[in-house]
Amino acid sequence: MRSYFEEEQLGLRLDVEELEAYMARSEEPTVLVVEDETFVRMIAADALAESGFQVLEAPDAVEALDLLEKHQVAVVFTDINMPGAIDGLELADIVAKRFPRVKVIITSGKQWLEPDELPDDSLFLPKPYRPKQLAKLVEQQARRAV
Repeated sequence: MRSYFEEEQLGLRLDVEELEAYMARSEEPTVLVVEDETFVRMIAADALAESGFQVLEAPDAVEALDLLEKHQVAVVFTDINMPGAIDGLELADIVAKRFPRVKVIITSGKQWLEPDELPDDSLFLPKPYRPKQLAKLVEQQARRAV
């Protein structure tokens, strides 16, 4: 049987442990996955979360820009072909200008981009990709984000 004091100490210790766990999670880089196909977006987001990243999701560039205004994001992972007025390449250009510390990875299964076709500091990952490939590129870009 524990004393009241021991219960209080145990309770306090659990609260501190929960706080430390939360703080450790919040130190992980945040990745914004921008993909209009829900299933593809969920797979990418799950793979990145399993790799230890904090993940935000957006179905289009407009919502992605809104999230970038509200959250500290290290890397944007965006598909090129999306509905709406802004596609993934335009989103990457906007991110490079408005959020220069945020790094971008662009993906597509319909077209291949050469390095000179990409915005500065951006990478291209063709579809289909393996989750480990995505996680590795995100990690590289996150280290470069300031």
